[in-house]
Amino acid sequence: MSTQDDYKIKDTKPQLGERWPHGGVRGGGGWISSERTASTYDLVEQMYYLYVRVVKARDLPPNPVNGNCDPYVEVKLGNYKGKTQRFEKKTNPEWNQVFAFSKEKIHSSVLEVFVRDREMVGRDDYLGKVVFDMNEVPTRVPPDSPLAPQWYRLEDRRGESKLRGEVMLAVWMGTQADEAFPDSWHSDAASVHGEGVFSVRSKVYVSPKLWYLRVNVIEAQDIESEDKSQLPQVFVKAQVGNQILKTRLCPNRTTNPFWNEDLVFVAAEPFEEQLVLTVENKVAPTKDELVGRISLPLHIFEKRLDHRPVHSRWFNLERFGFGVLEGDRRTERKFSTRIHLRACLEGGYHVLDESTMYISDQRPTARQLWKQPIGILEVGILSAQGLLPMKSKDGRGSTDAYCVAKYGQKWVRTRTIVESVSPKWNEQYTWEVYDPCTVITLGVFDNCHLGSNEKPDSRIGKVRIRLSTLETDRIYTHSYPLLVLQPSGLKKTGELQLAFRFTCLSLAHMVYLYSRPLLPKMHYLHPFTVGQLDSLRYQAMNIVASRLGRAEPPLRKEVVEYMLDVDSHMWSMRRSKANFFRIVSLFSGFVSMSKWISEVCQWKNPITTILVHILFCILICYPELILPTAFLYMFLIGLWNFRFRPRHPPHMDTKLSWAEAVHPDELDEEFDTFPTSKPQDIVRMRYDRLRSVAGRIQTVVGDMATQGERLQSLLSWRDPRATSVFIVFCLCAAVALYITPFKIVTLLVGLFLLRHPRFRSKMPSAPSSFFRRLPARADSML
Repeated sequence: MSTQDDYKIKDTKPQLGERWPHGGVRGGGGWISSERTASTYDLVEQMYYLYVRVVKARDLPPNPVNGNCDPYVEVKLGNYKGKTQRFEKKTNPEWNQVFAFSKEKIHSSVLEVFVRDREMVGRDDYLGKVVFDMNEVPTRVPPDSPLAPQWYRLEDRRGESKLRGEVMLAVWMGTQADEAFPDSWHSDAASVHGEGVFSVRSKVYVSPKLWYLRVNVIEAQDIESEDKSQLPQVFVKAQVGNQILKTRLCPNRTTNPFWNEDLVFVAAEPFEEQLVLTVENKVAPTKDELVGRISLPLHIFEKRLDHRPVHSRWFNLERFGFGVLEGDRRTERKFSTRIHLRACLEGGYHVLDESTMYISDQRPTARQLWKQPIGILEVGILSAQGLLPMKSKDGRGSTDAYCVAKYGQKWVRTRTIVESVSPKWNEQYTWEVYDPCTVITLGVFDNCHLGSNEKPDSRIGKVRIRLSTLETDRIYTHSYPLLVLQPSGLKKTGELQLAFRFTCLSLAHMVYLYSRPLLPKMHYLHPFTVGQLDSLRYQAMNIVASRLGRAEPPLRKEVVEYMLDVDSHMWSMRRSKANFFRIVSLFSGFVSMSKWISEVCQWKNPITTILVHILFCILICYPELILPTAFLYMFLIGLWNFRFRPRHPPHMDTKLSWAEAVHPDELDEEFDTFPTSKPQDIVRMRYDRLRSVAGRIQTVVGDMATQGERLQSLLSWRDPRATSVFIVFCLCAAVALYITPFKIVTLLVGLFLLRHPRFRSKMPSAPSSFFRRLPARADSML
C-alpha cells in the first residue's frame, strides 16, 4: 500500500561528472571548455564500454565446395556474442557496425573476433579470427578524433599461423559520450533480434514544422447544376489530409455564390498533402451534388509572416460526369466554373500541438521571427528504480524500459534496457530555451516491440518540470515518483532519477520576457476562436504523431499522445472535482481575510480591533500613506514567505489531482472510450449523475447572472419605484459628498463598519434588502 511519502520527490546524490581544475568539465571523458555545450556530460554517471567497430574484410577464401563465400563476423567477449549482417557471395564485404560491451559485465581477459562463412548445410565454416588482449585496448577520450581502424590478418584456431584474408577493425574503451554509442549493438540487449534491434537504440527526433493554412473562400462564378430548371444553392468543402471543413450554405440560389469565409487547417513540412476543394449543390436535405473540384499543392501558396494582406486568385474548377462513349466510366471534363480564393501559409503563429497548460514552445513557425535563446537546459536521465513488471516473458514478470523527453521541437528517446526493473541510462541531452515559462515533459515506457507479439508500448509514468521554478546555474538531482492513474486507482510504478540544470545566458533578457505577450503577435492581431483552437490543436497532435511514427525507430502514436496529453480535454468527474477544489483553495485566502475582518468588526479580540481603529485613523489623516503601506505590506509578506519557498521543483500532486479519493466508478468513466462502450444502464446512471452535477453548476451560474442583472436594473427602470428611490439617493449622496470633506466621509463609514456589536442588528441591512428586492431577468426564462 503506497503512502503519501511515496509520492514525494526525494533528493539523490549520484556520482556525476567531475570538474577539471582549469574550469572545464570532465563528463564522458576528455577536456571540455567551461562553456556549456551539448557534449558536456557532467550531469550523468560515467559508464565505460568496450567498443568494437567492424568495418570490412578483404580477400576472404571461397568455400571449396560451392566456390562461394557468405561471410559474417562474430564478436565474442566471455559469454556475450554479437553478429554482423551476413553477405551472400561476397569476398570483400563491408559491414561498418559497432558493438558495445558494458565494462561492468566484462569477465574475460581476451576479445575474440571470428570471421565465418555460412555453409549450405547449415554449419558455420571458420575462416579465421583476431584476438585482442583486454589490457592492451586503448582508451579514447572525446573530443579526440575517432580511433582509426586497422587491417588485421586472420589467424587459425590456435592463433599460430596466418590464414588468407584480412579484416579491418577498431577496438577501444570509451564512455556513453562516444558518438558511436547511440548506434551500437549493446551486449545487454543481446536477446533482441530482427527488427527489434532498431527499437532499443537511443535517438533524437525533431517535430515537423507546422503551419496554419488559411483559406479564405470568397466567391464562385458560373455554377452549373444538373437540374437546369433550378438555380444551385452551394457550399464549398475543403480537405487537407484527414482535415475536412465546410463553408456555410450560400443563403441565395444563384450561379455566382458569395461566402467570404475563412477555413483554417494545419499543414506540416514537407507538404505532402494537397488542398482539395469541392463545390457541392444542396439538392436535398440528405443529398449533395458535386458541381466541381480542384486539387492544389500547398507549396504554391504564399508564406505570410505577419498581417500583411495576401492577393487573391481565381482557379478553374474541374467537373466529373459520365461520358457517353465510355459507358459508365468516370471521365473528366473542364468547363468555365471558377472559384475565388485567398490562401496563405501563416508562419507568424505558434501552432499549438500540446495542452496549453504544459506548453514547451511558444515560438512562431517562421524561423525568421525567432529571437536569441535566453538559456540552456541540460537534462541527465540517470536511471529508474523499483519499476513494476509490465508484461510476462517466459512465465516471469519483465520490463523493457526506455525514457522519452520532449521540449520544444526536440524529442529524445533513451536506449531500451532489456529485462531490468532498475535500468541505468545515464544519457544527457541539451535544449535551447527561448522562454522560461515553459515545461519539459519526461515519460517512461515499456518497449513492447522487441518480439513477435507486438502491442502498444505501456505507460510507466510521467514527470513535468516547469523551467520558471528552477534556480539558474544550480544542479538539481532528484528522484521523481512515477504515477499512473488506472481504472483500479492510483498506482506508483517506480521512480525516475534525474539531474538537470538551467543555465541563464542573459538575466536581463529573461526578466524582460516576463513583460512580453505569451504567444506571437499574430495570435492577438488575428485571434482564433476557442472552437478553432481546440480543433487545430487536435489536428496538430495527429500530424506530429503520424510523422514521428514514420521515423526509424518510430516514436509510436501511443507515446506521442501520452506526452502531449491528448485526452486532457475529455470529461472527467475527478478533474472537475480537482478544479473545483483548486478554486476553493484559491479563494481560501480571501475567505480567511473576510473572516478576520468580520471578527475585527465583531470585536472578538478588542485589542486587535483597537489597533485597527488606530491604523485606520492614521490612514485617513494621511491618505498618501495608503498605497505605500499596501506595497510595503506585500513586500514584507514576500520576505517572510522566502523562508518557506519550495526547495524542489513542483511535481504531480496526488491530493490536488483528487487521485487518491476518487470513486472507482468515476475512474471507470474516465477511462471509458469515446463514444462510450458501456452498457445502457451504466450510461443512464452516469448521465443522471452528470445532470445532477451540471444542475448545481447551472444554479451557481444562474445566481451569478441574477446578481449582475440586479445591479444592472438599478438604472434601467425595470422597477420604477426602486429606480426612483435609487436616483433620489444618488442625488442626495452627491450633494452630501460635495459638501462634506472626503476624509470625514471615509472616517464615518469606517467607524460605522467597525462599530461595537451592541450597536448591531442581526437583521439584514437596508441596502442589502433593497438590492435583493431588485428584479432580474430570471422571471423571463422558460
